[in-house]
Amino acid sequence: MRAHWMGMVAGGVAVAAAAMAIGAQTPATGWRGAGPPPCTGPDGGIYKCAPGLRPTAVRAGRLFDSRTARIVTNQVIVLDGDRIAEVGPAATVKIPAGAVVVDLSRATVMPGLIDAHTHMFNTRTAKMTTEQSMLIAVQNAQADLHAGFTTARDMSSHGNGYADIAMRDAINLGRFDGPRYQVSTLGIVWGARPATEPANPLASTVVRSVDEARAAVREQIEHGADWIKLFPAGNYSFKPDGEVEYQVTYPMPVLQALIDETHRLGHKAGCHVYGGEGQRNAIVAGCDTIEHAFGLTQEQADMMVAKHLFYDPTLIRYTEPNMDDTDGRNTGGKYRMIPIFEKAVSLGIATKGLKVMVGSGVDGSTYPHGQQALDFAALVKRGMTPASAIQAGTLINAEALGWTDRVGSIEKGKFADMVAVAGDPTADITEIQRVTWVMKGGRIIRNDP
Repeated sequence: MRAHWMGMVAGGVAVAAAAMAIGAQTPATGWRGAGPPPCTGPDGGIYKCAPGLRPTAVRAGRLFDSRTARIVTNQVIVLDGDRIAEVGPAATVKIPAGAVVVDLSRATVMPGLIDAHTHMFNTRTAKMTTEQSMLIAVQNAQADLHAGFTTARDMSSHGNGYADIAMRDAINLGRFDGPRYQVSTLGIVWGARPATEPANPLASTVVRSVDEARAAVREQIEHGADWIKLFPAGNYSFKPDGEVEYQVTYPMPVLQALIDETHRLGHKAGCHVYGGEGQRNAIVAGCDTIEHAFGLTQEQADMMVAKHLFYDPTLIRYTEPNMDDTDGRNTGGKYRMIPIFEKAVSLGIATKGLKVMVGSGVDGSTYPHGQQALDFAALVKRGMTPASAIQAGTLINAEALGWTDRVGSIEKGKFADMVAVAGDPTADITEIQRVTWVMKGGRIIRNDP
């Protein structure tokens, strides 16, 4: 049984890798229907093959080098299919004869942006059918891509089961345009629900022991999860004197088992935490990315540096007016989480060696998709330089995802994922909110006048 399961995982990885580029399309053989032979997906679905890519070169007046976090000028990027074949000064890089030339000589070209914390599905409501939920998710994915986010990590499907895998794979096959996704499917929570209550196959997996924890990780990875989403710390509340209390969820042995099993199977874990003991447990246990962390302390930040963990604050999502509305109702207007969180983010940014990511937490409820560029400006407001913020939303995020070989910088051999803005975002970070041109895998997705 174990050998069969491992084979399924290996096969799933192989299929996903083969489908990373639209070039992996399989035209139907012996076609006797209308028009040219279409493409056939692994599920037997028939769709029109995407046209082949023509030789292309991009002239960049300014190019953001995410390795050095600097702007270089008068560059040429030559593409070979969906990859970058060469990049360098216009004086030394030869444009192939007959190549389509994209003139961005008056713009700033950057690597495709990466959002490290999205929810492509809105939270499932009783009124929402499966079909409606999927259509909303498609719209959200397209909005993110058009905003310049060519890669994203989805951090749980919000009650939509394994549908994020179907979305990821459909995009990889070229059925519709969207970011390159890594997905975390259901997520795993501690056993608040009575054991006698039937499990909801579309919601987070509930565990109550070390053995159940390990089994839940194996099951989600078997289904195709790239990441395992964990919740080591629950909600927060204020004591009468204003001190913040943070709920602890998993017992430490269970949390350690969840993370150890994830790592044993070659995957990573992202931990939703707000603060306190549960947050410290996530760091001690080695959770790969610490999400939110309202109550981040200097000791915890230093531990994260020592353990080579990443910090993903999702700043805009948790400094929205509705946060104050909730705190106002719960404390009679006495206490607020927003200033505590903002101070924590500034601490994290100031901590030498801590790798701060750009993740939005967009979920369609209080943060609509396509607006995530707001998070870059928010990080700059808390102490990042504009160049460091762009680097965080490109190369640092690619490193956290384990994809520095394919995205995060404009370099030879990587996917031709690029965006352009009119001005200089290292001088005015809000330029990222005004993306005018998007390319993913050598295909122009957006080209505003």
